[in-house]
Amino acid sequence: MIFKDIWILLFLPIIIITLLFFKKKRVSASIRFSSQELLKKFRPTLRLRLANNLIYLRMVIMALFLLGLARPRIPLQETKIHSEGIDIVLAIDCSGSMLAEDFKIGGRRQNRLEVVKTVVEEFVQKRESDRIGMIAFAARAYTVCPLTLDYNWLIKNLERVKIGAIEDGTAIGSAISSSLNRLTSTEAKSKIIILLTDGINNAGKISPWTATEAAQALGIKIYTIGTGTKGLVPFPVQGFWQKTVYQNVKIEIDEEMLKKIADETKGKYFRATDTESLRKIYKEIDSLEKTLVQEVGFQEYKELFPYFLIPGLLFLILEVVLSNTALRKLP
Repeated sequence: MIFKDIWILLFLPIIIITLLFFKKKRVSASIRFSSQELLKKFRPTLRLRLANNLIYLRMVIMALFLLGLARPRIPLQETKIHSEGIDIVLAIDCSGSMLAEDFKIGGRRQNRLEVVKTVVEEFVQKRESDRIGMIAFAARAYTVCPLTLDYNWLIKNLERVKIGAIEDGTAIGSAISSSLNRLTSTEAKSKIIILLTDGINNAGKISPWTATEAAQALGIKIYTIGTGTKGLVPFPVQGFWQKTVYQNVKIEIDEEMLKKIADETKGKYFRATDTESLRKIYKEIDSLEKTLVQEVGFQEYKELFPYFLIPGLLFLILEVVLSNTALRKLP
């Protein structure tokens, strides 16, 4: 048997203190006798004994009420609680090429970054026990959100990822390095980076290969995602009168580099050419990266407080009835 609100039992000593107080408290007789010989032949009746010890019944009532309020209960069934948790850093490309509008959501054309943010949010909401952080990168990399279990806060920070917030470019090496900085000090047994980009490394002071070697040495896997359809894609540009027009441009992805980064770190390379394939990629990564932790717990309980409160109420009624009838004391 366990108690849900065990702190209530701290009031039990009050019962003992009250009992001791009433045992010591005696009303002195109004008539004093020089000798007890005259009183020895008078034995106290059962009624008198019960009336003098009615305080014990009150103590029992108080104890039953306190035990009931502490919510005693017993587990009905032992259950296994499975918790799956790893440390994940999402590295998202927010360079100018992510403005290309070759993806759709709900039949409506959207730029790559907005689609990625939607799919990443869906991915985050499906995880339960993982600490997830986020890095955004263009010509430089910066931390959007450190590792956290507060997914609502993470998603709010995801909304802040915008194209043009930092100088344009694609610094893949810096993105990996910044992600590693977030993971090296953690104690999780499994750590991964999900790197998404649509371009070729052309910025940053850290080489992608140097960063990859560091990840390999630390035992951190990198899943790489090349984003964008093959061939010409519609890209928005400013025309006359500040009107947006579209030009068909070709955006290159260094797939060989992304594949090698994934292979060197025992990860996997994916190519997303539309919204649905991007969703499937994150779903596959979700299924691949799970670390099982099993804990013993109890989920269902049988409440026992009625077994204490009901007798307590019955004894209370009995005490009130007796103290006002058979055991009533006259002044």
